[in-house]
Amino acid sequence: MSAQMAEADTDPPQLANECGPNRPNAAAPRPLGAAALTVQEKIAGSKRSYVTRRLDLSSVDRLIDADYQPKAGDIAICTVTELGQHGHLELVSGRRSKLFVDDMVVVVYGERYATDQFHALLPVGLSACSLAAAGGIAGDVVARHASVKRSTRLQPLGVLATRDGAPLNLSSAALKAPGAAQGARKPLVIAVLGSSMNAGKTTTAANIIRSLRRQNLKVAAVKLTGTGSGGDCWLFRDAGADPVLDFTDAGYASTYNVPVEALERAARLLFDVLSAAGPDFIICEIADGLLQQETQALLGTTFLREKTDSVIFAAGDPVSAAAGVHVLAAQGYLTAAISGLVSASPLAAAEAARATGLMVLTQEDLLSASGGAHAFLLPARRGAI
Repeated sequence: MSAQMAEADTDPPQLANECGPNRPNAAAPRPLGAAALTVQEKIAGSKRSYVTRRLDLSSVDRLIDADYQPKAGDIAICTVTELGQHGHLELVSGRRSKLFVDDMVVVVYGERYATDQFHALLPVGLSACSLAAAGGIAGDVVARHASVKRSTRLQPLGVLATRDGAPLNLSSAALKAPGAAQGARKPLVIAVLGSSMNAGKTTTAANIIRSLRRQNLKVAAVKLTGTGSGGDCWLFRDAGADPVLDFTDAGYASTYNVPVEALERAARLLFDVLSAAGPDFIICEIADGLLQQETQALLGTTFLREKTDSVIFAAGDPVSAAAGVHVLAAQGYLTAAISGLVSASPLAAAEAARATGLMVLTQEDLLSASGGAHAFLLPARRGAI
């Protein structure tokens, strides 16, 4: 395992999985009287996570609490049994709610790929698991970055099911495709990609949005991949984008291990919904780095190449800037400009500019009404010049 990752459990070394059967479940008692509550009373008394915001839970009248293998997107009520890395849960309102042991929470089963936090997979059965992301992802943490704490632990009470006994899944709340709009103009799509997590993609995208809004242009925004959380979408809204969507609006709590065909369908849906609102620009962020499997697969689709009009690449350092431009060119994309963390250092920015032959735009450049705006319109595809 990389020096940048810690084993999921720091107990005996053979335990690679926080949720594994060999680890004692340090569960605290359930909330007083929880067993006697109806399902709707449990839902009403729970903290509902951000990723469940589109769901109507009024049809839920039972819990599946035994002999069930949860699927990605299934909704569960859990009690918090042990606090760890995530001491807050992001609610449907966007507020970060402090978690306490014995809290009941409504979360979504899913997987997570986060190089600076957790690697989480779907649990086996309804055993104790972890809060893998503050937006409300319940999963089996199998590895973690050396700098983060062990995960917050959850004990499922059951999976929410409707009156016909079918488990409720996040996919049921996906947006519907809009009808074709007559004479609708095609918005220009700016893709913001990055070398890794925390390379500055979201800040770069938000400042592009702000720059375009200062020119009285209508801007929409979308996050196509990642782990469900509202922080990025709230930032895009604060910067002036409207509407703002992400993959959770297409029915996915996380895009990790989602087949590329499904990712493309979700991307088409989200672009169609945003385009129907008539924006001048759509700012599109794709999570993680270029080598992450879903990012790499989505970039390889003809659909995204043809949809993208301009690429801004956020890099953490000059070497990753040079490598990223090379990787993108191999996929058929021409990078218009570099930004991200590398732009914070004049020396590093100068190295990146020499290595790539591209402009390196600081966040101040991006916020300028004119400083970097022309780069947004440079072609993203070979042959488009």
